[in-house]
Amino acid sequence: MCRFEPHIGYFLMASDMKPLNGQKGETPSHVVENCGVSDQACHGKCQNCGSDVKPFCAEVNAISSLIGSHTDGKASKENCGVCGFVDVRTDALVEGIKGSVARSGHVESADPDGCLTVENGSCMAVDDLQQEFEIEQAGGTLEDLFFSDDEEEDDSDWEPAGSLVVNRWFCLNCTMPNVDEITYCLNCHELKGSGVSGYDAFKTQIAQAALVSPDTELPPVSTAIGFDERMLLHSELDVKPNPHPERPDRLRAIAASLAAAGIFPSKCALVPPREITKEELLMVHTPDHIESVEQTKNMLYSYFTSDTYANGHSACAAKLAAGLCADLASLIVSGRVHNGFAMVRPPGHHAGVKQAMGFCLHNNAAVAALAAKRAGAKKVLIVDWDVHHGNGTQEIFEGDKSVLYISLHRHEYGNFYPGTGAAHEVGILDGQGFSVNIPWSRGGVGDNDYIFAFQNVVLPIAEEFAPDITIVSSGFDAARGDPLGCCDVTPMGYSIMTSLLTACSGGRLLVILEGGYNLRAISSSATEVVKVCIISNNSSNVLVGGSSSSDVATVPSKEGLKTVLQVLKIQQQFWPVLGPTYASLQAQQAQQGSVFSKSTNKGNELKKRKHSGGPGPFWWKFGSKRLLYRALYEDRPLRKIKGSGEEK
Repeated sequence: MCRFEPHIGYFLMASDMKPLNGQKGETPSHVVENCGVSDQACHGKCQNCGSDVKPFCAEVNAISSLIGSHTDGKASKENCGVCGFVDVRTDALVEGIKGSVARSGHVESADPDGCLTVENGSCMAVDDLQQEFEIEQAGGTLEDLFFSDDEEEDDSDWEPAGSLVVNRWFCLNCTMPNVDEITYCLNCHELKGSGVSGYDAFKTQIAQAALVSPDTELPPVSTAIGFDERMLLHSELDVKPNPHPERPDRLRAIAASLAAAGIFPSKCALVPPREITKEELLMVHTPDHIESVEQTKNMLYSYFTSDTYANGHSACAAKLAAGLCADLASLIVSGRVHNGFAMVRPPGHHAGVKQAMGFCLHNNAAVAALAAKRAGAKKVLIVDWDVHHGNGTQEIFEGDKSVLYISLHRHEYGNFYPGTGAAHEVGILDGQGFSVNIPWSRGGVGDNDYIFAFQNVVLPIAEEFAPDITIVSSGFDAARGDPLGCCDVTPMGYSIMTSLLTACSGGRLLVILEGGYNLRAISSSATEVVKVCIISNNSSNVLVGGSSSSDVATVPSKEGLKTVLQVLKIQQQFWPVLGPTYASLQAQQAQQGSVFSKSTNKGNELKKRKHSGGPGPFWWKFGSKRLLYRALYEDRPLRKIKGSGEEK
């Protein structure tokens, strides 16, 4: 069954903060450091966990927003007592300040190391606590800490950080938060309030598109598109303060771009949609996994993990996406279609044999690969250029030597989501050497590093493997301006990589949409990829601009070269064709190190600092996998906290 996540990690915004004791006239409460429970006692033992009670002291002035994620019912030890919780089954607001936890709803589990189990209420009923205490230490009360007069003052209307206003808006293009004073998004420079336009033009042309299926009598089609409007119904219904990056507008933006470029419907056919059958899914996923996704149609909304949502339409959307990918693969192998683009969602490459995760429900690329094999393909190449490693696809095929999986992704030594995909992960049993991972050690990776890796790793192995069809898990979250990927691949970079792949299997290419969360970036990148597919039918290995892809000069960064050398060293034992390349690059690195461009880490840090204006969605950790997205605060404007006399 699909499981709910009632304690999703949540950004505790300063604008949402209120005092724990919401009633006027109540004594300001203190917080136990061990369990985060409000306790009005300023000395002695906590009534909840038995720990010593300490006052807030100056911590009230050090308000900061923390990222918290609790996917297994527990808070991490380092977050215990300071992370915010929100119930996905309620519209309760999170209240509190740093060091305290206050919320409505209920948490269903408790951390044995101190995080509180709460049932239908706030952290604890403070009204039942003793109201008057003896003060044993000077400065032990909030009055002593924040008021300098000797005479008693009325603190009934004092709200620490309660009047701190952080008005913000979320960019409709990239979902990044910005403060109201800013007109353009600091991340993607999109104008405030701008949205997707042009989808209606695409929608009206769907009826004009030629349909291609195994039953049609039409001559072979050059490029086919897989799309169905019902996939737009898959969305996060639970209203959160931050928009989810995997949203229906992703497909609308790409569709509008294809129509505006004159590609659809004049130059592409349309594949009739169908839902994948349970029998086909059983070749990829376990029965329990299939059933858990299917059961979501009986729920208003639910969560497989804190970032992977489902609503009543999600099961249908996932089956439509998988069915379109399977049919496109079969049509390409059979020769009815030369190549295709599956404009589908939800994405799939994180979905493993028995789990949904990373926004993914069913593994579309895996379903397509097996459909291609049923249609007659002996060998299938899957190239995954999504910025995140396709852990689900690798798991499914890691022991299968008939499917070669090559992934280029940010890895950062396991610190980038999902943490898998190191260079030494090469497959198991008969599949050793048929998993090839190119793990970037940093963000900001751009066209040159990707194309260099293609020329020296991907293409030599692909040519040796000689696949019957090439499937691309085409995430566009490595694109410039993507809020999760933070890399620098341009639309032309994707165009070049697509062009290079057209020679691998005689042009039989299936591009499947995975991630990508900057609408302008994914729409322009996808359009360039489809253009290459159309042109490649007439002139193989030629770019949209007319130049040969082999003429592209690529000078990698030092980090990019280091990663490629690491991969070559490991993979040459399985692919001897890589040996000469490895030796040659080693010699170049030793003798002509100055040829390679300097690291752009400084530039990358400057790019990250552009993500200012307050904390963003909790799923940013799935891009950076860090508890604090420090760059958000480095350029944050000063804001004054009422009552403290200090600025943050």
